[in-house]
Amino acid sequence: MSNVFSLLKPYRISIVIAIFFMFVELVVDLLQPLFMSKIIDNGILHKDLPVVMTWGGIMLAISFFAFIGGIINSFYASHVSQSFGYDIRKRLFIKIQSFSFANFNQYPTSSLITRMTNDITQIQSTVFMSLRIMLRAPLMVIGGTVMALIVNFKLAIFLAIIIPLLIAFLIWAMNRGTRQFQSVQKRLDSVNGVIRENLAGIRLIKAFLRKDFEVSRFKKANEDLKNQTVSVLRLMETTMPVLLLVMNLGIMGILWFGNVQVHSGETKVGEVVAIINYATRITTAFSPLSFIIRAFSRAKASAGRISDVLETDIDLFDQDDATSIKKVEGNVEFANVSFRYPGTDEPVLQNLSFTADAGQTVAIMGATGSGKSSLFQLIPRLYDVNEGAVFIDGRDIRTVKLDSLRKQIGYVPQEALLFTGTIRENIAWGKEGAAMEEIIKAAKNAQIHETICKLPDQYETIIGQKGVNLSGGQKQRISIARALVRNPKILLLDDSTSALDLKTEARLLACLKNYTCTTFIITQKISTAMEADNILLLEDGRLLTKGTHEELLKHSSLYKQIFQSQFGKGDARYA
Repeated sequence: MSNVFSLLKPYRISIVIAIFFMFVELVVDLLQPLFMSKIIDNGILHKDLPVVMTWGGIMLAISFFAFIGGIINSFYASHVSQSFGYDIRKRLFIKIQSFSFANFNQYPTSSLITRMTNDITQIQSTVFMSLRIMLRAPLMVIGGTVMALIVNFKLAIFLAIIIPLLIAFLIWAMNRGTRQFQSVQKRLDSVNGVIRENLAGIRLIKAFLRKDFEVSRFKKANEDLKNQTVSVLRLMETTMPVLLLVMNLGIMGILWFGNVQVHSGETKVGEVVAIINYATRITTAFSPLSFIIRAFSRAKASAGRISDVLETDIDLFDQDDATSIKKVEGNVEFANVSFRYPGTDEPVLQNLSFTADAGQTVAIMGATGSGKSSLFQLIPRLYDVNEGAVFIDGRDIRTVKLDSLRKQIGYVPQEALLFTGTIRENIAWGKEGAAMEEIIKAAKNAQIHETICKLPDQYETIIGQKGVNLSGGQKQRISIARALVRNPKILLLDDSTSALDLKTEARLLACLKNYTCTTFIITQKISTAMEADNILLLEDGRLLTKGTHEELLKHSSLYKQIFQSQFGKGDARYA
């Protein structure tokens, strides 16, 4: 948690100011019972009005000073907490952006969202309360006890015995509450996960009439969250009645023995009133202290969850001797590459070797699970190989700086993902500072320009979240335009033309030849593979064979089966 709260360092001056004025309020609160005893003993009992007026005036003056101090304290406490929350959120977002794919597998998306929202809010609120009331409450308890002992040691001994016991009880409750709040946050992750999946798949849920099933799934996650929250809140809420009971018993004891000592002349009435006043203020301080314990327990759990993310080791990074590449020809070579996903033992690629010359178009075919997408993810180094190496222009990509490598690559994923914004912004997203001419050129080559021009706002048409107001083919072509606007030297199309008709796909493939880049296409269509310079046929992570369309028809029985399945007869597994 130290790396979380270290972000408070830039606000040390503001923190000191807030704490100073909190102490001003605290000192005034501690002095008032003492002044009240002076008014009673020296003024009221002696019927001395000037004494009453003098001490009364002092009390009013310091109360006004405390009022001003409270306003200043609130301002600086708000400034620190809001700025601190902003810094954590920024640091956490930057950290997540640096995650490799393997790192993302450690945390569900819903959990990361909860940590960036709910967990940060918990810590932010706790910082504000710490500077506003959290320190004041325990200091009031300690200061009130000390002042009571100064006024009358014998009567205040009740408080000196009770207070340490109650503090020990609160520490126990806080430690236990922290563990339970960690469980609450995990269940909140689960609820957010169900909500996220449902909102993303609402059309599928309606199409399959699975509303009742999804409602029951959400109900279970929601009920688990409720039960765990009720359990921890029950523990937290029992602290206050216990505190009030013990403190009230202490006040009764003070009143009883105070009355005896007043009658015996050992104690003044004002001293009894002052100690009762201190006891009452301590009791009042315990009320927010109970709430503070709950908030601190929750904040401690949240800080631990955020620290887990901030302290995560990034497993994909630039080597110390890595250098940039400014110009890439596009030659790609896989040399005895084997790969398995982190945390698994089963390899998805085994001893894979092939070479794609610069400017070539390479089609990759194979059944589902044959390792096609995994092969793609190794080229921009989204994962590192376990054995062998991937070379670009003869250089092991592990010796190239990641930013430099990925700037040369245009990547179109299997699932077209668009962002909320205009069509122009979505295409320009592929290249920072892309000119309108470049955007239009990329759209034309991606066969989407004419469709965009028919829209009411053309390139300024707003795309809904994930492109919900576009067809599958339109989303794919905009995604391709986003990759083409980069003018990449290596283009990766992961089954990105599956929603296109044959004529549109043919025009697209013809336009891709205008780019001086090496193109890799994952496809299940023989019509697409036929246009490639080379075809790789994968099965169970191994390269079965490679060659041109004509060569594979002659020498590969499996490729011939795939061809026949799409053009009349054969094994439909690959259709």
